[in-house]
Amino acid sequence: MELTFETFSDSYLKNVYINHSNVEADVQRILSANKVEEKDNVAGWLLKAISLIDLTTLAGDDTKSNVSRLCVKAVTPLSKVLSKSLGFGEDDGITTAAVCVYPSRVADAHETLKLLEATGKVNIAAVATGFPSGQFPLSTRLQEIEYAVSHGANEIDVVLDRSLVLGGLWSQVFEEVKQMKKACGDAHLKVILGVGELGTYRNVYKASMVSMFAGADFIKTSTGKEAVNATLPIGLVMCRAIRHYHDATGRKVGLKPAGGIKTARDAINWLILVHSELGADWLTPSLFRIGASSLLGVIEKHLYTHAYGVLLDDSRFKFI
Repeated sequence: MELTFETFSDSYLKNVYINHSNVEADVQRILSANKVEEKDNVAGWLLKAISLIDLTTLAGDDTKSNVSRLCVKAVTPLSKVLSKSLGFGEDDGITTAAVCVYPSRVADAHETLKLLEATGKVNIAAVATGFPSGQFPLSTRLQEIEYAVSHGANEIDVVLDRSLVLGGLWSQVFEEVKQMKKACGDAHLKVILGVGELGTYRNVYKASMVSMFAGADFIKTSTGKEAVNATLPIGLVMCRAIRHYHDATGRKVGLKPAGGIKTARDAINWLILVHSELGADWLTPSLFRIGASSLLGVIEKHLYTHAYGVLLDDSRFKFI
């Protein structure tokens, strides 16, 4: 039987209360109880982080050449020399989880990954539905999804119309996400909540639940264009929504923080949070992604220091 908004709304959207201070205290408790120091297996944590990155370019001047370079970097995120030093052979090197581009650049990514014989190894994610605002007619947003899928995207990062959330129009949010899911076909649907523009943790939780019940395969924090993007307290609220949804339905939904994750410590803290709240099953590309453009370079420099004991002259590279 097809799920309707009324089926779950009374149980999961009413009487939602989230204490801001408690959420922030819980984040600090989780990080304090699971500290990762330099002496620990930092390299292992960071290699895991690389495998979870959606390597992203969403610039107004994106071209075929820079998207092609992005794909090459996604397929070989570490140099051959560094990979060998870290114990990887030519046939078992690490890749990022995906590249993330605009719909108009999907065909370029698809062509490049095919030439690199990396189709199926690195996913192609396209931001769609009027990114970053989401305030376009639904008909054109659905067409954008279909366009991206037809050109080779197997993951679609859609944007919620935040005005619907702020207006409490939850049934309309539900119906729009359902239609987006249908337009995706076999492609995975990642729903960008735009948490920095939702106003409250309560809205973040509700938007998470509505999106999951409507068919989201992932819920994503941000477009990266908002004033506030991925923060750990917001991540904790979303993790708990995912856990509550899984407890109710048995279906696992993924999490993608995006925007503002720039340091090695940031990446490890997100891994700790997800592992603590959702378990080891979620620390795979099928259930956790990190949306980032600059993070990979920072991690590579840290791994270089780990392998060769040489600290490169770059303040962004400090672990703490």
